[in-house]
Amino acid sequence: MPGRPIGLFDAQYRAFLETVSGVRAQLHRYCTRMTGSRLDGEDLMQETLFEAYTKIETLDDPRRLKPWLFRIAHNRCIDFVRRRHARERAESAYSDDIGVIAAEPATTDAHRAVERLVGHLPPKERACVLLKDVFDYSLEETAELVGSTVGGVKSALSRGRAKLADLPAEPAGEPNRPLDPDTARLLQRYVDLFNRHDWDGVRSLTSADARLRVADCFDGLLRSSPYFVEYEQNPQTWTMTSGAIDGEPVLFVLFQRGDQWQVGWPVRVHVAGRLIDRIEDYYACPWVIGNALESDLKLMTGPAVLGRA
Repeated sequence: MPGRPIGLFDAQYRAFLETVSGVRAQLHRYCTRMTGSRLDGEDLMQETLFEAYTKIETLDDPRRLKPWLFRIAHNRCIDFVRRRHARERAESAYSDDIGVIAAEPATTDAHRAVERLVGHLPPKERACVLLKDVFDYSLEETAELVGSTVGGVKSALSRGRAKLADLPAEPAGEPNRPLDPDTARLLQRYVDLFNRHDWDGVRSLTSADARLRVADCFDGLLRSSPYFVEYEQNPQTWTMTSGAIDGEPVLFVLFQRGDQWQVGWPVRVHVAGRLIDRIEDYYACPWVIGNALESDLKLMTGPAVLGRA
């Protein structure tokens, strides 16, 4: 049985990623709406793929690969929500003894709106609405994926649909988790040094055991990675700037396209003890930006177009 990839990912794991390439965007979409964050969704999707890779020999029927991956992703999302919120709240959301409220499923035209509002629902209702009304799983399939009964799914769907009908319009993607002044200054210093290609200066802002994760490529110590070399050797005109996605402060890599700057991908930088101890670079995840709206992003450098560099 394969182990979890560490450091530069080997050919075997890359081959596995290729076999699941057709479902990755959907998995990310599901994890994003379960967590309310594109970046948390991508992290959980990556963890799902790591877990599936280590357990691939337990999959008896290859035709069941997609629902198997969704089940793993669902369980990881629920664990994430439980860690983020009080356990009592997460557990109470799984009660199936609430009466059914009459409500209609979303129409096809309303899928996008429903998908973007489900984050307001408790975890079970959120999952059932996504799987049934957005991803078109049957009641039986949804029940299997969320570990419930058909009756439990019907109840959760009715409650969730009724609540969604009363929700206001979604907010724009302005930062809702402002950085403290010291962290903001450190990240601006990081951006300035990065844009000057001062890699020694950038390294001086990181801790000795700083971690790096680059989707599809690397997961390990920053000092053991070719991270800065890859940026140095990129022949395109790029820049890094601060901003926010889904209200979370992040950094963005932008590429010049004519007289416009195009958003390439986000970079998450975590600070602890006035040093950077973790970097997560999402360059290999086009779906993170690809399904975003202009209102989901906030750039500190002014206007830029969405797209894939």
